[in-house]
Amino acid sequence: MGRKRFKGRALDGVLVLHKDAGMTSNDALQQAKRLFFAAKAGHTGALDPLATGVLPLCFGEATKFSQYLLDADKRYKSTFCLGVSTETGDADGEVRERQSVDGLTEAAVAKALESFRGDIKQVPSMYSALKHNGQPLYKLARQGITVEREARDVTVHELKLLQFRSAKDLGEDYAELDVEVFCSKGTYIRSIAEDLGELLGCGAHVSMLHRMAAGPFEEASAVSLEQLTEERGEGLAEVLDHHLLATDAPVAQLASIVLPDDSAYYFKQGNAVMDAQVYRIGDEGDMVRVFDSAERFLGVAELTDDGRVAPKRLLAN
Repeated sequence: MGRKRFKGRALDGVLVLHKDAGMTSNDALQQAKRLFFAAKAGHTGALDPLATGVLPLCFGEATKFSQYLLDADKRYKSTFCLGVSTETGDADGEVRERQSVDGLTEAAVAKALESFRGDIKQVPSMYSALKHNGQPLYKLARQGITVEREARDVTVHELKLLQFRSAKDLGEDYAELDVEVFCSKGTYIRSIAEDLGELLGCGAHVSMLHRMAAGPFEEASAVSLEQLTEERGEGLAEVLDHHLLATDAPVAQLASIVLPDDSAYYFKQGNAVMDAQVYRIGDEGDMVRVFDSAERFLGVAELTDDGRVAPKRLLAN
């Protein structure tokens, strides 16, 4: 007999999870899904097993809007180890090469970091989750396969040098720096570390990575699997529901529009509807959240040049 299918509750909303080190994002997702006994859930951009921090999870109908979080800016705190290159670009990989960092100064590091601010080109790591012909690059890398990757345009809004520790300070044959990075989607922190190491001529890898924020969600509002497990105990999954944010949380930055009942009815059927509010709340092509007169979230829509609200993603119910 086949495995019995997990059903779960029809649960809608967003959980801001704090992922611990040592687990994959999918492991964290599956554990949270079981704790909430949720029928459907997805994460909004993977964190490496090494990484900790903010991992928003979308349940049920909220998964329809997860792309907005995938596309959102992220903020990280990271430690780079200078003088040691690894196969994966992080501390989970085998050491590939060690180079001297004698004489490397904070001023030299600060100067090199200037090259990584603003709009930059970045070649994704072979150990990223980016796909090539349907296969994640990291799976190919583990098979010893390397494929050509095109440099991609990313934006590093902020790159702060928080602290530099020289080899002499550490009493080691490597140096370290702590950085804070605020960046666009698709930016790989390990690639910044590796490219910095190459620029400095000493090699580098990420030894610590912590996501502080993903879009509007910050670590102050995140809850860990340990906390959820303890809170639920032997009770029902419903005791955890208060942690869930509204289904429209991933698109909360969008302007909102409330439709009268007759327009809301046709909108829910997938039809674009006329509304005079369009000319007051945005321009042609702008995306908005749409609600009915009872303030129920219906989905997101695009404003058209002729004053219509055209549905793009609708809730099933």
